[in-house]
Parts: sequence; C-alpha cells; structure tokens
Amino acid sequence: MAQTDRIPSRQTTAGEPTGSGPPGAATDSRSAPPRLSASGKPLSWWARARRDKILLLMALPGLALLLVFHYLPLLGNLIAFQEYLPFVPLGRSAWVGLDNFAVIFNGDPEFLNALKNTLLITLVQVIFVFPAPIALALLLNSLLSERIKRVVQSVLYLPHFLSWVIVIAIFQQILGGSGLINNFLREHGLGTIDFLGNPDGFIALLTSQVIWKDTGWGTILFLAALTQIDPGLYEAARVDGASRWRQLWHVTVPGIRGLIILLLILRLGDSLTVGFEQIILQQNLVGRPASEVLDTYVYNNGVLAGQWGVSAAVGLVKGLVGVALVIGANKIAHIFGEAGVYKK
Repeated sequence: MAQTDRIPSRQTTAGEPTGSGPPGAATDSRSAPPRLSASGKPLSWWARARRDKILLLMALPGLALLLVFHYLPLLGNLIAFQEYLPFVPLGRSAWVGLDNFAVIFNGDPEFLNALKNTLLITLVQVIFVFPAPIALALLLNSLLSERIKRVVQSVLYLPHFLSWVIVIAIFQQILGGSGLINNFLREHGLGTIDFLGNPDGFIALLTSQVIWKDTGWGTILFLAALTQIDPGLYEAARVDGASRWRQLWHVTVPGIRGLIILLLILRLGDSLTVGFEQIILQQNLVGRPASEVLDTYVYNNGVLAGQWGVSAAVGLVKGLVGVALVIGANKIAHIFGEAGVYKK
C-alpha cells in the first residue's frame, strides 16, 4: 500500500489572519512597530523612546554634529545687529539695531549687483542643471545590459568626488589661454578664445562645470526611484499600444514625480547659494562685477573688508528668504496633492 504523508493543518485562533483574504488584508507584525499598547491606547512618547532606544542611540552622533555645526552657529546672527569687532566678546559689541541692513533696504549698488548675478545664475541652473540628472537617469535606465549600466554609472560618479580646485584646474588645462583648445588653435594659425576670462560667458562656464561634476551623482536618487515603479504598468501600457515615449510620459514620469517635486522644493530653499568655492576660485579671472554673488559678497565685505555686521545681515536675510521659499513651495505642492518636503 502506498503511504501518504501526513500534512498537519495549521490551526488558527480567533482574530488571526489566515492569508485567504485579499492582498494587504493580513499584515506582518514585523513590518512596522506597534503604536498601540496592550490595552489599545496610543503609546506615550516615553514608551516609544524606550522601544526604539537602539535606533535613537545610533542617531545621536549625527544629531550632535547637526547641533554643533548647524544650530549653535545660528547664535552668531546677533552680529547682524551689532557693530561687531572680532576681538570683542559676542555680547559686548555695540548694538546698532537695523543699521547693518541699510545695504539691503537702501539698495546698495554692489549688493544689488550681487543679488542680480545670484538670481540669474540660479535661474540658469534650475533650467539646465536640475533636469540633467533626470534625463541621465532615464537614459541609464533604458540600457538593457546591467554590466554596461554599472560601468557607466561608476564613470559618471567619479567627478563628484573631485574638489572644486581640481575641477577648475582641469577646465583651465582644457580651456585656458595655454590650454589644449587654444594651443590647437595656435598651431593651426587661428585666433585664440578667452573661455575663462570672458565676463559674458561666465554663467555658461559655471553651469557647464556643475553639470560635468554633479550630474552623475545626482542620478542616484532618480535611479532608485525608477526601480520602484511596477513593471506591470509598462506591460499594461504596451498591451494598450503605447509607444516608448508614451510609456515614459504616462508611466515613468508620474512614478518619479514626487521625488522631482521634493528636490525642486529643496533646490528653491538653496536658490540664493550658487557655489561659493567654485566662484571665488575664478573671480580674479572675470572680475567682481560679473562674478559677485551673495556668498562672495559676504566673504569680500566681511572677512576681507571687515564689515562683519553688514555681511551677517546679508547672510541672515538670505537664510530667511530660503526658508520662506521652502515653506511657500511646500504649501503649493500640498494644494496640487503632492506630499512635498513634509505633510500637513
């Protein structure tokens, strides 16, 4: 006689999910920490802290660095309301009220020029730099060979790890007066081109440097978001006769729209910061009228000229404007049904 294996049946208790319901009806208790106590009441803040004490201890070093290097320095904004002297304790300098903000309210020509250059560079970089990682991520995602994709990604990531000193030195070796391109033009009897010292092309130069250095690194988040899109959506689109362009527009872009809006909001908050190190290293080549931005204005007038209070006032206003832009853009995102940086 053939013997059959005995398969013990799984016994369920009252209230225990059997897994026969629709997907998502039964949840694994390990997927999320419980937010209710045994009596059904919400856990207190202290109870949640005790439950997650290991995670909180792991986060302490990062929180300490954030506190020491980001929040404690905010106390230095008192300088904006003082006639600050570096060798006098912070609270003992003479208070001047809003006098240091006069360069902003009265329209100082040097400040207005720095503000104009900052806004123009920001506008150009939002148009050309911000979409570059998105386009590159879509191109990489279309590659069929995973090995080729990994090699290309590794090559594109490398410029991000170079300092701006090295990046600008590379551009000087290629575009400088004695660089590769001008030497080629001289050898063929052609006139040289002043790429680095031309004030009219300075914004284009900055934009090209940022794209070359950071576009590859910026694709990381978008590639991660693309992997979360359900492949079944593409199959359904192909069944409906959608072309690759239609699949991109109706499946891919909506799949990463939330991330695009999030990064755009964060970019607006940082819109008045356009790369201090990159610009200060090239400022002598093009002159201050064409290259002065708010960050270099603060450095040139504060550190070099000794107008510490004026520089602190400009930096404080710049920070407040950035916060206002983030909050305003986030509220607009909520109006259109997006999560933004934080939810309501």
